[in-house]
Amino acid sequence: MSHFGFENDIHSVLKLDMPITNAPMARWQRKASTSTSAHAGALSPNKSTNRSLSLSKTPSKTPGKNGKTQSTPSNAGGDRFIPVRNAKQMDVASFLLSKENEPAEEDLTSPFKAWSVTLNGYDVEDAKILHLGGKPLNAPEGYQNNLKVLYSQVHTPASMKKSRYISSAPERILDAPELRNDFYLNLMDWGRQNLLAVALSEQVYLWDAAQGDITLLKKMEEENGYICSVSWSKDGNFLAIGTSTCKVELWDVQYQKRLRCMDSHATRVGCLSWNDHVLSSGARSGLIHQHDVRVAEHHTCTLRGHAQEVCGLAWSPDGRYLASGGNDNTVNVWSGAQQTGVHCFTEHEGAVKALAWCPWQPSILASGGGTSDRNIRLWNVNSGSCITAWDTQSQVSSLLFAANYKELVSGHGFAHDQVSIWKYPSLTKVTDLQGHEGRVLNLSLSPDGSTVASLSADETLRLWKCFEKDPSKKAKPAGGSSSIIQQHIR
Repeated sequence: MSHFGFENDIHSVLKLDMPITNAPMARWQRKASTSTSAHAGALSPNKSTNRSLSLSKTPSKTPGKNGKTQSTPSNAGGDRFIPVRNAKQMDVASFLLSKENEPAEEDLTSPFKAWSVTLNGYDVEDAKILHLGGKPLNAPEGYQNNLKVLYSQVHTPASMKKSRYISSAPERILDAPELRNDFYLNLMDWGRQNLLAVALSEQVYLWDAAQGDITLLKKMEEENGYICSVSWSKDGNFLAIGTSTCKVELWDVQYQKRLRCMDSHATRVGCLSWNDHVLSSGARSGLIHQHDVRVAEHHTCTLRGHAQEVCGLAWSPDGRYLASGGNDNTVNVWSGAQQTGVHCFTEHEGAVKALAWCPWQPSILASGGGTSDRNIRLWNVNSGSCITAWDTQSQVSSLLFAANYKELVSGHGFAHDQVSIWKYPSLTKVTDLQGHEGRVLNLSLSPDGSTVASLSADETLRLWKCFEKDPSKKAKPAGGSSSIIQQHIR
């Protein structure tokens, strides 16, 4: 029996439906009793103060700023404590919410703000780097951002630059009757005195570009004779004329008088070029003669380097080099001082008549090949290398540099019969000037560098105003030095 009595005692102890008198108070009972004792006056009489938190419902929305509501997740059965404000706290909260929507008044009496203005000259709060709302703040007066000056000054891309206007029509067209259609001759040159010399068969005419007057300077006396080349001296006072009778004549334009006739060649003289008092002449024999026009024994030197007719001659702007081109497809560069050959370029596959030196880079030479070649090549005579080569798809008869815009101008024969303008040194084409009905034989540039004259086999001379200077750029004053030839030839 005692054994059954012990089992009954154990079962009675383990029963959970009977109150435990000596156990500690449950947690929910403690929270309920605490909440009841602290806030008994603030609770509604209709609600039980003995309700468990696990059975209560938490509001799903909580009032937030500016009267807006914010969703709050509802955790049924949670045990978090939500305080209940009394009436005084609700009044304070309502006041703060309404005050928050009103514009803030500037507190000038704040000691921190006064210290900031005194030390920095402005309020630090107004110069915040990051501003998360409202309009952007203005920089303090007199403030300059050095980084903005450094990084905001970018160059205008080339595609945005305005290109100048180039008329596709010539400014003027002049008739050139009885012009000799010979690729190897140089029948036109524009002098410094703004006189354009043109050789028409056996006659040489001068056209005054400023006045428009035309003057007959020379007419050949020999039967079947014709003019092969003309070239102005550097000062524009004297004109050298090469003839089919193997002579080189020197004329004083002011008095329209022949000063001297120099005989040294055995064949026609198709090209001429000046270097101060030295006149170079190239002949069909392939020889180049150097003439000192100041002395009686004018023939000072003979340069031998071409196997066929010399059809192009050009002295460099600094007088250091003489370039010659021939019908043997070669370009020779001669030293002006030693009278010896420096380079012989054989890359062209056609006759080289077109030669031009770069006026702003005296060591750069441009050459153009004939129908079998059609290439424009740029040479560096200091290194002897070819910088650029470009196939123009047309015979190159003449070249010149336009210093006003640093561009290259080329005259063409078969098959395009046009004048082309190229960017230097990329040889990117700027434009084509079309209108001639025959091949362009010669090009010449006006003294101010603004106008190109083109002489064509269609017996016309066209003036293209392509390189007019920008009026905003100041022109350099022209020098008034006297001519070396003028001092010694008379």
